[in-house]
Amino acid sequence: MTIKFLDLQKINARYSNELTEICRQTIDSGWYILGEKVSQFEKEFATYCQAKHCIGVANGLDALILIMEGYKALGLLQTDDEVIVPSNTYIASVLAINKAGLTPVLCEPDIKSYNLSPESVSALINKKTKAILAVHLYGQCADMQKLKLIADEHGLLLFEDAAQSHGALHHQKKCGSLGDAAGFSFYPGKNLGALGDAGAICTNNSELAEVINALRNYGSHKKYHNKYLGLNSRLDELQAALLSFKLKYLDEENAYRRKMAQLYLEKINNPLISLPTEAAGNYHVWHLFTVRTSNRYHFQEYLQNHDIQTVIHYPIPPHKQDAYAAWNHLSYPIAEKIHNEIISLPMSPVITEDEVHVVCEVINSYQGADTKQD
Repeated sequence: MTIKFLDLQKINARYSNELTEICRQTIDSGWYILGEKVSQFEKEFATYCQAKHCIGVANGLDALILIMEGYKALGLLQTDDEVIVPSNTYIASVLAINKAGLTPVLCEPDIKSYNLSPESVSALINKKTKAILAVHLYGQCADMQKLKLIADEHGLLLFEDAAQSHGALHHQKKCGSLGDAAGFSFYPGKNLGALGDAGAICTNNSELAEVINALRNYGSHKKYHNKYLGLNSRLDELQAALLSFKLKYLDEENAYRRKMAQLYLEKINNPLISLPTEAAGNYHVWHLFTVRTSNRYHFQEYLQNHDIQTVIHYPIPPHKQDAYAAWNHLSYPIAEKIHNEIISLPMSPVITEDEVHVVCEVINSYQGADTKQD
């Protein structure tokens, strides 16, 4: 039997009756856009993230764009201002900066945490730098304490891309409340996953929250009165209702992920495989359990031949994408090493201990590129 990388059907089947009833109630309500369910989830998720405000939006990319557009509307960012962003992130983090009319500046990560290196950030700051976008990659918070000191010293805004880190902690503070604003994705495979696209913004800045509330709704606080050049990016009632239900189980599921990750860390002992680490002061929620190996595709084929599914997050770094052809000549050695070697093992709230043990046994038997396939 195949050990699936992520079994979304099994994840949601546990709550099939409840989710079906939520859908029925929402359909029967007759109200589908910006109603009570959205307001309820926004309050619940803000409280969960230890933030004053949550604004539900259509997806995680829009969440990041709207944060930056919001600060432009407030006059704290201007077109072409520079935003420092990791060189090894998913392309959405970089796209958001461009889509908001700002200039992304790629910064090398720390090879151990895969998150922004504060030292590398400091070296890139100049008079054009106005913000830092920290990405909490794979479920672990970036070093926000150090990044906050850097941001404060230079008068910079500090944003969180928290798309993969729902419930993660940094020195006992929840992600979503560690900077000036945070963007979340509730894509179905996330730790807190909707049944479709969905996203949210958390912030303690009431003025920003008010602006984003309008920006997500055509730039309008009042129907047919448009204060800003906004867009249509609204969390719908159905996804909000489903997320409110799932939020009740997020901490429990994150704890289970941590238990499975600890099993991986204890049982995998193959010197060809580089294991991830949890930085001091962090509560890693293991959205992904990523390992590195020098011959990643051979390793992936080996696991597939043993009925173990894996996924590569991500095979091509942003600066090597066709969309950023002007950057293709640039070299970011740490990011390139990560993108060339990283591979994600099965991880979810429904993977079993027995399955993790099987994965570990198979990995420990891996002998590298000369291994003969069964």
